[in-house]
Amino acid sequence: MKICKYGITLIRLRQEDLEFVRQKRNSEEVRRFMEFRNEITPEMQQEWYERVNNFENFYYIIEYKGAKIGLLNDKNMDWEARTSESGLFLWDESYINTMVPVLASLCLLDVGFYYLNWNTSYIKVLRDNLQAVEYVTTLGYVISEGQENVENQLYYLTRELFETRGRKIQKAARAFLEDEFKEGYLLLEPADYESGIAQKIEYYFTETGIYLHRKGISGSRMYFR
Repeated sequence: MKICKYGITLIRLRQEDLEFVRQKRNSEEVRRFMEFRNEITPEMQQEWYERVNNFENFYYIIEYKGAKIGLLNDKNMDWEARTSESGLFLWDESYINTMVPVLASLCLLDVGFYYLNWNTSYIKVLRDNLQAVEYVTTLGYVISEGQENVENQLYYLTRELFETRGRKIQKAARAFLEDEFKEGYLLLEPADYESGIAQKIEYYFTETGIYLHRKGISGSRMYFR
């Protein structure tokens, strides 16, 4: 499964990606911004993947200009309440203070709010990570009540907030991009149909009442916005 928009490609995490991601996650540059800072072993990584490789948790490798630069997630997805918790980290530090992490998040938020009729996205940020705080508030996230003195603070974003508070950054993102990067698509691959995830995604797309052009590509289906 791939989501492509804003010049970003989000590739759903696969078994063959685990060791690569584990090594990046264990780097000091990444660990210092995480709540859990112990080294992750291959066994721990495999156990974690087996817990999250399902329809309630979607983890994506962020690809930009052909390079894998970070990991983005949408986890603890409640398909009845339409809520989930997001998170992101970059191992390529050259992109941290750029539009790239914002573009990656916009890519995922667009799918959630506009394709899947999502209600609320949550995200946790360490309160001393000022760069991350600025990043999430730029997207429109608001700190939850009673979180001011919590170390790992919970923020929330509704579709209404996304369309009002986040409007400026969405406009800036589109201006930042070249025309060929503005159209987005979702690619459902054969493995997604084998696991049953593709059929579920198709069901929720249909439920939103949004028309999406469907195009078959080598046993896969590509949906254009």
